[in-house]
Amino acid sequence: MEKIDPSVAGLVLVAALMHASWNAVVKSDTDRLASFGLVMLAGCFFGVAMLPFVSLPAREAWPYLIGSVIIHNFYYYFLLRAYAHGDLSLVYPIARGLGPTLVAVISGTVIGEFLNFRESVGVVLVSLGIAGLAFARGIPNLGERRAITLAVCTGFTIAGYTVVDGLGARASGDALGYIAWLNILEGPWVFFVAMWRRGPALFTYVRKFWWRGTAGGTVAAIGYGIAIWASSLGSIAHVSALRETSVLFASLMGTFLLHEPFGRFRIVVAANGEQPRHHR
Repeated sequence: MEKIDPSVAGLVLVAALMHASWNAVVKSDTDRLASFGLVMLAGCFFGVAMLPFVSLPAREAWPYLIGSVIIHNFYYYFLLRAYAHGDLSLVYPIARGLGPTLVAVISGTVIGEFLNFRESVGVVLVSLGIAGLAFARGIPNLGERRAITLAVCTGFTIAGYTVVDGLGARASGDALGYIAWLNILEGPWVFFVAMWRRGPALFTYVRKFWWRGTAGGTVAAIGYGIAIWASSLGSIAHVSALRETSVLFASLMGTFLLHEPFGRFRIVVAANGEQPRHHR
């Protein structure tokens, strides 16, 4: 299985930080639906701006694009619902931590990209870290149980779109073209839902907080674009595992920026879950 070039790995780590950052922006907002809609709309405009500089994806890539848009919209639903019930430092590590495990299984059985023994042990440790996060304060209360369930659902959608987009970028003939069209096709839907649910109040929000959505959308588009591009060059399972160092970044942000309780415990668990990946 092809390993990740060190320079590419460095960019994936930057993408991990970027992903955790825009999630913190959405979680910290008082109207997460409006914030998320604005982030996605900004990503759509970012994709449009890329069009003069990229090629149209090959015909073989379009089924992957359509499938990814569908999976992403389930992801957005589950993620927003999870953030409504749980902290960033609880929801994000569970949702993202499931990704490497599920991607490793899917990529191994579907596309033949198997992890070696050491990497498989790392996946198991990540899963143990997830259990530690879920029970950081003992038996979760009703709200946290809902958050955990929704975070697990989010994790399954993450694994789905990670594999689909990796394969789609490879089939596209131009990974950057695939990234641009993915941003365009998936961008408007959450904003349309926000228009339906918020009505005229949404435009008041946009006028006041447009800068948050623009910054978050740009960061989100670039961050995930790096991950897709890296997946077109090397193992999808390796990129997925490396990208989920964002779990540690999110735990840090939840603790020190959002002042969430028990964040320090989650930082320790998240850090322990990340350790096996540094040996690659």
